Amino acid sequence: MALNPNLKIAIIEDSDLIRRSIVECLETNEYSVVGEAKNAKEAISLIQQNQANVYIIDVVMPEVSGLELAKQIHKNVPGARLIIMSSLNLESVVIEAISSGAFDFLSKPFEMSDLIDSLKKIEQEMLNEL
Repeated sequence: MALNPNLKIAIIEDSDLIRRSIVECLETNEYSVVGEAKNAKEAISLIQQNQANVYIIDVVMPEVSGLELAKQIHKNVPGARLIIMSSLNLESVVIEAISSGAFDFLSKPFEMSDLIDSLKKIEQEMLNEL
């Protein structure tokens, strides 16, 4: 169960199946999903709407990589928390994700419980900032 009702989550993932699985998991655990995008163009629209404060982003996407998108979000959305996910389990990708502003990195495939654990850490950090 979500601790912080102010957590607003956007999911940026080009795979419909994975995106739907994440949405279902989050909603089952009472998290608020405020937007979904399958590419950078849709993601930029979400960012401009400024409803989300947590972004779950896939690295490998068409046109613009999730890492580039993460850098834009980190720069333009103050206080946003980023969770980067990828099947590219290379140390260099993890390092770039963290340097792009990621709060956490999840290697695909991952257990949904790992995503929930990451969100709980974000919630705790946000509560501590109050």
